[in-house]
Amino acid sequence: MVISGSAAIITVFLCALAAYPFSRLRFKGRRPGLLALLLVQMFPQLLAMIALFLLMVNISGLFPGFGLGTRTGLLFVYLGGALGLNTWLMKGFFDTLPRDLDESAVVDGATHAQVFFRIILPLAAPVLAVIGLLAFIATINDFLIASILLRDENDFTLAVGLSRFIQEQYGQRWGPFAAGALMGGLPVVALFMYLQRYLVSGLTAGAVKG
Repeated sequence: MVISGSAAIITVFLCALAAYPFSRLRFKGRRPGLLALLLVQMFPQLLAMIALFLLMVNISGLFPGFGLGTRTGLLFVYLGGALGLNTWLMKGFFDTLPRDLDESAVVDGATHAQVFFRIILPLAAPVLAVIGLLAFIATINDFLIASILLRDENDFTLAVGLSRFIQEQYGQRWGPFAAGALMGGLPVVALFMYLQRYLVSGLTAGAVKG
């Protein structure tokens, strides 16, 4: 839960920071950067498993706290995999927001940071909620990456821990496994119910009047 919650929050913040310049600013390398984000997402995640494992092994030798078998390392891997598609999604939503709001704020003396935090982010509540929910669901349900990168049983995620109940050939405990799976789904339902009001309010509220 800690890893999933942290990944969701940081993913939303980093994607917003990355999507804002792609949507509102014009700079050299903007188009190649967008194409690079799109192309990276076209490759199946399974192709990166060996590369991720070797990368984390090498990082362990330099920075043991971020390498193989650490929750922090797993969190960084989750963040790297979530930025591409979510940045594209958020960039598309930012494009729908009227640029008149930015220009009016700049005329009044606002900086890009003030426009981003005080105008863009409040109006982008729907897409922030969607990306946060999707990131939380993706990380809490992930089994493959967590099972490869984590070694200590005390650090196992929910999916990896539940798999221990049904791995033994003659000792499968489907009752505890089903109960744990059901309890693991409750935070997802609770988060969806909490974010639902932001989705509805954000979609129905207009950015400008007239």
